[in-house]
Amino acid sequence: MMSTTTTSVRGAGFSIDEEESAEERIRRLISEHPVIIFSRSSCCMCHVMKKLLATIGVHPTVIELDDHEIASLPTPPPPAPASAAHSISSRNPAPSVFIGGTCVGGLESLVSLHLSGHLVPKLVEVGALWG
Repeated sequence: MMSTTTTSVRGAGFSIDEEESAEERIRRLISEHPVIIFSRSSCCMCHVMKKLLATIGVHPTVIELDDHEIASLPTPPPPAPASAAHSISSRNPAPSVFIGGTCVGGLESLVSLHLSGHLVPKLVEVGALWG
């Protein structure tokens, strides 16, 4: 059963339609939130992702998924040369962060985006951060 943490969503409710499949619900949630992280409960990498975003001034929506729901997560496109690191992340898609409806990937991708200087402009572009 999909659960949410409310550390980043103050006063916002999630509508859950029992008729929705896990994939439909995930796609809807991605479209409704500018920054959303899908994770397993007690995931240390998710904690680091939240801390990184919080230091920038963004408080993402965090959704905890069951194993069968994690399989419904969209995955980021593979990098030009397929790497061993990408094949590992493809098998284990959680945690995954989506910014502006686009899958950024996991912790390594988020940190890489930040270190390259592209994270803050992307967050400003989707309205998650004021520049």
